[in-house]
Amino acid sequence: MPQNLPTAEVLAVGMCATCVHVRRVQSDRGSVFFLCQLALTDDRFRKYPRLPVLQCDGYQPSESTK
Repeated sequence: MPQNLPTAEVLAVGMCATCVHVRRVQSDRGSVFFLCQLALTDDRFRKYPRLPVLQCDGYQPSESTK
């Protein structure tokens, strides 16, 4: 489990919470979004996927989760 995310957030986000391709984006108003950086080069992936993500062909665990 990533050290920097609360457990509740990891459960709400699903696989994206531990994926190397995700970028957590926080708006000025405090809303948090999870950007799939694979979407920038591959149209099979949604830029902001519907959460929680339970299955993803592009998933790769980040170093902090290995």
